Amino acid sequence: MTDAEMIDSPHAGQQLARLRAIMHRLRAPGGCPWDAEQTHESIVPNLIEEAYETVDTIQRGDHDHLKEELGDLLLQVVFHSEIAEEAGRFNLDDVARGISEKLVRRHPHVFADSDVATTDGVLSQWDAIKRVEKGDEEKPFLHGVGKGLPGLIRAVKLQKKAAKVGFDWPEESGVIAKIHEELLELQAAVSEKDLAAMTEEMGDLLFSVVNLARFRNIDPEVLMIAANAKFEDRFGAMECILKAEGFTLEAATASQMEAAWEVAKNFPAR
Repeated sequence: MTDAEMIDSPHAGQQLARLRAIMHRLRAPGGCPWDAEQTHESIVPNLIEEAYETVDTIQRGDHDHLKEELGDLLLQVVFHSEIAEEAGRFNLDDVARGISEKLVRRHPHVFADSDVATTDGVLSQWDAIKRVEKGDEEKPFLHGVGKGLPGLIRAVKLQKKAAKVGFDWPEESGVIAKIHEELLELQAAVSEKDLAAMTEEMGDLLFSVVNLARFRNIDPEVLMIAANAKFEDRFGAMECILKAEGFTLEAATASQMEAAWEVAKNFPAR
């Protein structure tokens, strides 16, 4: 089937090939100027945005839009693969082949003769195979963990990896004590007006709070998203209260905003 025929194909089982043909047509001469101009680097923001929008639909339980967001995310994979194919580096088939072979290699308890039978065992086995594949046996244990990830997410990955060799708090009380310790150190740095120390201690405090979230099996990124949403909702409610009282945000005093904020805290969360 030609690309032109594939672009119009309604048949199940051919839709990934159809998407690939559409992307090829968009990048080809006479296609879309915007698509043709893009590079791996230029569409990095799109990749990040689509990933976060997909996460958002999952967290909101919006299954109606999850299919759409997964499609937008899949498009980014196809887009990058098309750019790479044009440069003669790899194509979408190579991407699919690579991940398929990786899954088979890293699941010997399913596809080979490993007798690992627990989730913890599977994760340890995965890490061991990964280190061998990447030639990391002689490198520092935390080498390469989560590079390129946002800070909160990478902090969890670093902590989980360290915990696998026993470097962890034995009990949650130790984590909470550490948070108190870091807060006191931050307060001391603030009192001394030591900007460098303040910066370092704020980072240590955040890292310790992430540790507590990990102990509770709570994703700190999810916590931050929820906290952002709560702040946005309350700020909007505060703004409505002020408007009802005849004030704009710019004209309201700090005490008026504080009073409206306290009222807004009683509004139901979205």
